[in-house]
Amino acid sequence: MCRARLGTAEIGEVPVAGGLVALLDDVAVLAKAAAASIDDVGAAAGKASVKAAGVVVDDTAVTPRYVHGFTPDRELPIIRKIAIGSIRNKLLIILPVAMILSQFLPQALPYLLIAGGLFLCFEGAEKVYEALTGGHHDDEDNTAAQKGPEFEKSMISGAIRTDLILSAEIMVISLSSVEDEPFLTRLLVLVVVAILITALVYGVVALIVKMDDVGLALAGRESKFSRKVGRGLVAAMPKVMSVLTTVGIAAMLWVGGHILIVNVGEAGFHWPADRLHDLEHWFGELVDGGFGGVLSWTSGTVASALVGLVLGAIVVLIVHLIPKRKKHTAEH
Repeated sequence: MCRARLGTAEIGEVPVAGGLVALLDDVAVLAKAAAASIDDVGAAAGKASVKAAGVVVDDTAVTPRYVHGFTPDRELPIIRKIAIGSIRNKLLIILPVAMILSQFLPQALPYLLIAGGLFLCFEGAEKVYEALTGGHHDDEDNTAAQKGPEFEKSMISGAIRTDLILSAEIMVISLSSVEDEPFLTRLLVLVVVAILITALVYGVVALIVKMDDVGLALAGRESKFSRKVGRGLVAAMPKVMSVLTTVGIAAMLWVGGHILIVNVGEAGFHWPADRLHDLEHWFGELVDGGFGGVLSWTSGTVASALVGLVLGAIVVLIVHLIPKRKKHTAEH
């Protein structure tokens, strides 16, 4: 009887053990597939982030001006609110629209990029126009000095609106680099890019706007070296902000011009993209080795920035100068 029970147990244990081994094998295969998918998403997100790097530089350069003039205790809370608005822009507004278009109307993406690129060209050219005419910033700085809660709210809203345009550029550019991937991979890549880019941009912005406070804290220490470093930081920050502003303007023009050239080609008019490629190839062939690649990249960047400046200047002319001229003519 014991032997019979033992035999029954032995007979029953074989399929149970075999099923457990098979289940573990299946889990191992799924784990490997998941790990491979995670690697693919990570690699695609990295590629997409690099492709959108120019707009990221622009976003990082633009944001600090929204906290200029406020007391130090309000700087980080304002940046935090803008960052929250930015992640909402990316995940709740831009992501659903981009995914729907990529799934059902992918041919619309180049036209969205053309519109966004033209806006960046306009923004960059407008800042060049303001720098040449010396306009725009004085009234804004005086108002910021009032530090009222309503003005702070309006500045945050303005920053989030500007971020919506730049975030749309980042997300659509990122999407264009993974448009051949499956739907779920595209979705995960955009979510990863949205979180990483937001953390990077606003982390750097927070570091920039608080760097002078760090310098002041170091300048007040007893150590001679700390005081020297602190005074150096305080003295350097206005120059850093000035350079960052210039880099931001250049990035707007370069990225906007390049987006226009490439996506006009995607929309069917290939001549500008072909000429840009020929120019890069010609400069790349001038010198052998790595420096040829540098020359090729530089020539393409400069050409894209010039295209962005010219097209942006045309939009600035339409938006600013023509209405003023009409108003002046009407008054006389």
